[in-house]
Amino acid sequence: MKRIEPLAKLIEHFKALPGIGSKTAVRLAYHVLDMEPEKARELAAAIVNAKEKIGYCSVCFNLSDENPCRICRADGRDKSVICVVEQPQDVDAVERMRDFHGVYHVLHGALSPLEGVGPENLRIKELLARMQDGVVKEVIMATNPNVEGEATAMYIARLLKPLGIKVTRIAHGLPVGGDLEYADEVTLSRAMENRIEL
Repeated sequence: MKRIEPLAKLIEHFKALPGIGSKTAVRLAYHVLDMEPEKARELAAAIVNAKEKIGYCSVCFNLSDENPCRICRADGRDKSVICVVEQPQDVDAVERMRDFHGVYHVLHGALSPLEGVGPENLRIKELLARMQDGVVKEVIMATNPNVEGEATAMYIARLLKPLGIKVTRIAHGLPVGGDLEYADEVTLSRAMENRIEL
């Protein structure tokens, strides 16, 4: 069935979003069409407003509507500890924990030679520049626990070690509430490696 042009175009735009398949794109498009015109205008305005007003912090490269961002400017943050993450949404995940009081550095990806992502495509050079003032004492590598994340963590650790900066890696293992029978071999292996004394 051939859809009318504006509907087909809306569906195509939704399908272009990550994690949205054809059926979800159709549902979203019909939902937008069912909205009150004012609500649809508010949604469109929110998208445009976010795109125009949000940029990257010049210090940590997290998303922000201010420069530098609130976290980099905060007096209560420990500037001697930097948590390195792959994406801005990873900062949100760590912040939800409410236990980390250092600052961040967002790489905007991970090393992936198969996809053509090398060190020059990430914010590694900017991270190294942050080490020059002697304030940073520890860098926590909080990249994803996959091949690309591990390679990125190891690459950055090799660059930072000669500078005398402590480089740590977040522990990986079993999630709280998880069952051993459903854990894969890599997760179980990491859980064993990162065990603690009781």
